[in-house]
Amino acid sequence: MSYTIGPVTLPSNVLLAPMCGVSDLPFRRLVRKLGVGLVVSEMIASKAMIHAARKTMRMSTPCSDEHPMAVQIAGNEPEIMAEAAKLNADRGAAIIDINMGCPAKKVVKGYAGSALMKDEALVGKILEAVVGAVSLPVTLKMRTGWDDNSRNAPQVARIAQESGIRSLVVHGRTRCQMYRGRADWDFIAEVKDAVSIPLCGNGDVTTVEDAEDLIRRANADGVMVGRGSYGRPWFLSQVDHYLRTGEKLPDPDLSRQLNIIFEHYDAILSHYGVEAGLRIARKHLGWYSKGLAGSSEFRREVMRLSDPKDVIALLRAFYTPLIEQVAA
Repeated sequence: MSYTIGPVTLPSNVLLAPMCGVSDLPFRRLVRKLGVGLVVSEMIASKAMIHAARKTMRMSTPCSDEHPMAVQIAGNEPEIMAEAAKLNADRGAAIIDINMGCPAKKVVKGYAGSALMKDEALVGKILEAVVGAVSLPVTLKMRTGWDDNSRNAPQVARIAQESGIRSLVVHGRTRCQMYRGRADWDFIAEVKDAVSIPLCGNGDVTTVEDAEDLIRRANADGVMVGRGSYGRPWFLSQVDHYLRTGEKLPDPDLSRQLNIIFEHYDAILSHYGVEAGLRIARKHLGWYSKGLAGSSEFRREVMRLSDPKDVIALLRAFYTPLIEQVAA
């Protein structure tokens, strides 16, 4: 099922969430290759981005390499966020996304992310400034509110629509919940009822049935998947297939999974360099191995390795017996 954001029509209504430290370039490219409607960049601090751009006079990894993609910006100063939006438009972004959902302490301490939902007047100023700065469609990701006493997402959604925002994503928790408890998919329906623009629901989608249930209960137009993709970059394509056909696709067999892991690992090292890449890859390798026999020992071992060749050898030693066991 397609999903339309202003003039941009996506081939699927299943979107990859922006996740700091996870949805980087190697992961986004892998998920896109396996099948997804849209990938969204990690959150970019608008002020830091502008400083870097002014210093170097250019931005690396043009967005056109991943077209169509959305770039998510964060901040609390309308003029700065508008300038950041222009920079990303020049880089080839198809969509600008505004972060009003991040619950991280260091973000809300700077009065950005989900903290902005406490100031609806400032929300309107930021949205109007960004929408007015670019010809691209602008979207908004937010939570249900700051806490249980101020679940004002419906009001913010109306402000967003009036400001020219073309699509919404709502994570079904308040900021103070962080990631505790269950996402409230039914409350997302109240946000959907408040506006006429497209809306994706987000939160706690770890099975294909979850995605279908969220869309039904939230009356959502699509679904955004975040943590459910950890160690499963193929999961979004499974969700898309299920929503289209009602058929559940199996996970790739272990041999195919190992090939995907090698591809991802190589891309991480190429993108970040060996030293940083080794550190960044560890969490992904842990997620990939989760639930497999001997995975705890594998994770302990991979954490101490500092040579890429040793990591490759460990992966082969871990997966080969499992693959042979399944084939026997």
